[in-house]
Amino acid sequence: MKPCFGYIRVSTQKQGEGVSLQEQKDAIEIFASRQNLHVIEWFEEKETAAKSGRPVFNKMLRELRRGKASGMIMHKIDRSARNLKDWAIVSELPDQGIQVYVATESLDFNSRGGRLTADMLAVIAADFIRNLREECRKGIRGRLKQGLYPFRAPIGYLDNGRGKPKTPCPRKAPLIRELFELYASGQHSLRSLQSEMNHQGLRNHGGRPLSLHGIETILNNPFYTGLIEIKRTGETYKGVHKSLIAATLFRRVQDIKSGRSGPKVTRHNHLFRGLFRCGLCGRPMSPELQKGRVYYRCQGRECATKTVREDVLDSHVSAALRRLEISEEDASELVSRWNSQLATMATDDMRKSLQLRTGAVEQALSRAADLLIDGTLDNETYLTKKRDATLRLSTLNEELRNLPDPAEIEANNAKFIELMKNLTGLYESLKPTEKRIFVEYTFSNRTVTEKKPCFEPYSWVQMAETGKDVPSGEPHRHTDRTFIESHDKSALGKVLDLVKQRKGEDEHKKRKVDVPQWRINLKHQSDDGFPEVA
Repeated sequence: MKPCFGYIRVSTQKQGEGVSLQEQKDAIEIFASRQNLHVIEWFEEKETAAKSGRPVFNKMLRELRRGKASGMIMHKIDRSARNLKDWAIVSELPDQGIQVYVATESLDFNSRGGRLTADMLAVIAADFIRNLREECRKGIRGRLKQGLYPFRAPIGYLDNGRGKPKTPCPRKAPLIRELFELYASGQHSLRSLQSEMNHQGLRNHGGRPLSLHGIETILNNPFYTGLIEIKRTGETYKGVHKSLIAATLFRRVQDIKSGRSGPKVTRHNHLFRGLFRCGLCGRPMSPELQKGRVYYRCQGRECATKTVREDVLDSHVSAALRRLEISEEDASELVSRWNSQLATMATDDMRKSLQLRTGAVEQALSRAADLLIDGTLDNETYLTKKRDATLRLSTLNEELRNLPDPAEIEANNAKFIELMKNLTGLYESLKPTEKRIFVEYTFSNRTVTEKKPCFEPYSWVQMAETGKDVPSGEPHRHTDRTFIESHDKSALGKVLDLVKQRKGEDEHKKRKVDVPQWRINLKHQSDDGFPEVA
């Protein structure tokens, strides 16, 4: 009996759990007994044959060339190869003295007719794979156009079966929102964010802690805003699944990732780290701890700006805020002026403005498509522009949905007045991390020239002088200078959030009941039967 190898294969691991491999093995054993062949070793593979480079298949070929067996037996031709490159290797084995047998076909590889028939069957198998691949891609594109994601759900979502949208995971979805909000706060680097989310219990699909790459993948995925992006092609689709975060928050995260990596976790969490630059050379002022004091130093050797103490910077910040505060008389005048504007103001004007901006973005996207058709714009650039435009449209649509009513505008004006009356007091009551946020979103440019700190306030701080109404809506921020109003709205929103948070903590303290810290000695009682107070 001639010694032969038996080769059996299925396309996926899941198919390997069924009966297909055993059926192939049974058919090969029956064929071997009829042809007086003996299978001395089985080579079992759970991988598609549409691509070359299968490890088990290549190992079998190496063993055959070493003379470990006189031939190989396969169940069908498409079990050995569904690409012509691998089939070319198999079809040349008879020329090397290695016999090839097909259990379900009566093919003689030693005759020209038999090899021609086998080659034709291999071509048909390869064509079947090409057609199957095209049909699969067509089906995937159809699902994507329907807004369905036909792949595994990203972390934070659940799979619900074919033809159904992904739904938020009750356990992981809140953690995903927390991940984006923490990074958007500017207080975390990728590594510190990884440590924090692993501490909070966010895990990947395998139940293991998230890697640094996993954190970055989540932050870069617009799926959480309701958009589907295919990385391989760069195409973007509007999904029907529920979004976990706002598009404005996603854009804020992308701006931080592209513009600056965020403050790093350091041993000394200095108050103004990363906030000040040298007014002469533009280099960052780096904090240093010397003899119990923190100094901010310009690293330029020839620069006239050397060092300034942290407490000096802190006092200058308070002085700058004090100069920006408004008096009670100014506050009353502003309230009167804004109330008169509010009576004549129409939300329709804001809606028309947003609609015009939406139309401009849509027209820009249409022009980019025309340039792509004309060949002026390459496909990669077009897909990048399309992705940015789609995100911007989502942002504008959110603003349209969140247009405030006059009552909300009046409430925002009142908050702004209260803020501007006590900027210094609020700043001095904040915690160090909150002070950082306050300074960052109150002053757009912060420099130190020689020994003198300089501050340039955001335009929202100057609204009290100009009398311009306070912008309303969901706070967001991005670096597009053509939308400076939105940029300042984000800065104001961050500061108002601090005010709200501080007021909430103060009210919580007021509600607390002061309980005397008496020690009651239950072992000794007074004459009237009540415990004595120690």
